[in-house]
Amino acid sequence: MSNTFRIGLRNCAFFARHGVFEAEMQLGQRFFVDVDMDVASGSALTNDDLEGTVDYGAAFSTVENIVTQGRFKLIEALAYHIGKGLCDQFEIIEHVRVTIRKPGAPIPGIFDHAEVCVDYTPQS
Repeated sequence: MSNTFRIGLRNCAFFARHGVFEAEMQLGQRFFVDVDMDVASGSALTNDDLEGTVDYGAAFSTVENIVTQGRFKLIEALAYHIGKGLCDQFEIIEHVRVTIRKPGAPIPGIFDHAEVCVDYTPQS
């Protein structure tokens, strides 16, 4: 039986231009991202070895690049690409959950934010 551990990044804030409407592309808005990465333990837990874990600074940079460099109509697709990008970069990740909050969603009402959560597991 192998052990796993979870690395989380919380409330990562980015300015980007995702959304269906033209105004969202032109004006842009803030997006908040949470990432939970389930990692195969490797040597990180037993040997205190950096090579056996995910560098969360590098993981943050991956998320930032995906959020700020591309454009998606749906935050569901954005979340999927973040999960895939992290798993492609770090083979030690067994599963990723990406949550994206969009406080400026174009909804005619009073609310805190729209939110989507996507689970991504790489194919073996």
